[in-house]
Amino acid sequence: MKNKKILIASIAAAIVAGLGVAVAVILTRGDAVRYGTQTAMLKALPAAAKAELDARGKRLAQPLVCQSMPEATRDKLLVRCTGTTVDKQPVQVFGATLPTLKTEYYTILVAGEPLVKNAGCLGTDCKDG
Repeated sequence: MKNKKILIASIAAAIVAGLGVAVAVILTRGDAVRYGTQTAMLKALPAAAKAELDARGKRLAQPLVCQSMPEATRDKLLVRCTGTTVDKQPVQVFGATLPTLKTEYYTILVAGEPLVKNAGCLGTDCKDG
């Protein structure tokens, strides 16, 4: 019975320590979002998405056209980009940033199939941190 209590206490301590590390990582991330405003995200997403597509062997026929999604707010940045690859496949890029939660999500669809799904960064932005 004593060994069982020690085992339970050890497991509980490990869980608490793990949660502490996770919270510390989240709190010390600083300004983790790359784009703090809708305007900044609209400006940067085409180049980041192009770099990601290039790295995956998908070349664009022309630059992506991006726009704010109607549901976008100051606390929920939402951008959608569209374009076409040189082999005429439709491309859609979706970017979502939640600045208060310091979270970003990016998805790229090529011909309706996910090339990137809920990534935390795209292209050269991934090297920045």
